[in-house]
Amino acid sequence: MRGLSLSPVVLPEVRREAGVELRKARLEDVDAIYWLIRYWAEKGLMLVRSHSHLYENIRDFWVLEDEDGQIVGTVALHVLWRDLAEIRGLAVHPTRQGQGLGRWLVLGAEREARDLGLPRVFAWTLQVNFFRALGYRVTSREALPPKVWSECNACPFYENCREIAVVKEFSPGASGG
Repeated sequence: MRGLSLSPVVLPEVRREAGVELRKARLEDVDAIYWLIRYWAEKGLMLVRSHSHLYENIRDFWVLEDEDGQIVGTVALHVLWRDLAEIRGLAVHPTRQGQGLGRWLVLGAEREARDLGLPRVFAWTLQVNFFRALGYRVTSREALPPKVWSECNACPFYENCREIAVVKEFSPGASGG
C-alpha cells in the first residue's frame, strides 16, 4: 500500500450531550472501532489497527455507545500472561473529549483485569499525565517482560518509538472500581 494516498478520516458527528453506555464490543462494532482508532493514528497519537486485528481480538474490546447508537469510545484489555495485561486501543471521539470517557473506559478495563485475577496492567502511551491521574506509574521498558514486545517488531515506529510504558499494580483482593 505504499504510495497510496488515503483520504483523512472523517468521523460521524455525535452529540456531545448524548448519554453513553459501556459495554463489551460486538462484531458489528469493528468498523466504528477501526475508524475511531485510525482517526487518532493519523494524528500520530496511536497505532492503527487493521480490521483483521480487530476481528481477531474483538473479545478484548469495550466500547462506549451513545444513545444515538454511535460508538464514541473504545479500549481493549489484552491478556499477555497470568500476571499481566495491556490496556490498548484507547480512543475517544474528538467531540466527546474532556468528559471523563477515557477514564471510564480504562476503569472498565481495569475492573475486568481485577475480575480475571490479574495483579497488574500496563499501557504504552504518549498521554502519561492521563494515566498518572489514574494511578499508573512510569516504568522502564526493560522492567516489562519480553512478551510485551511481541508486536513491536512490526511497528513502523520501532526505531523511533516515543511511547512511554506505564504500569498499575492492584492491591490483592481489590475489587473493580
